[in-house]
Amino acid sequence: MAFFEMTKTAIKTLLSTPATILYPAQPAKKTPLSRGHVTIDESRCISCGTCQRKCPSQAIVISKEAKTWQIDRLRCVVCNSCVDTCPVKCLFMDTQYSSPVIARSVELIAITYVKPAKPEKKDEASA
Repeated sequence: MAFFEMTKTAIKTLLSTPATILYPAQPAKKTPLSRGHVTIDESRCISCGTCQRKCPSQAIVISKEAKTWQIDRLRCVVCNSCVDTCPVKCLFMDTQYSSPVIARSVELIAITYVKPAKPEKKDEASA
């Protein structure tokens, strides 16, 4: 009887369409929830280091002195932890998939955030 079950499964597999797509030949479906790669808005980043601490693969490195943010694309597992924990929401997931990386490349981005000036306090005694 097991032979007939196996034959039934084999015929069903041959006559049905494949469950997966041929990715390089056919583009993958993109939805709003697709995770392509992490991008940063360097003008909003405050160099707090939360994304670096929460990254499970340690792909993100922030240098406060040099004001740089860098990510190693080969180490990044696209888990979205850095995006979820960013306090100023300067990180986001781009839905476009990045091209395949053959050699190790570290993407280095200069942070251009300028801290806003504090408003001056008015002296109540002089008024």
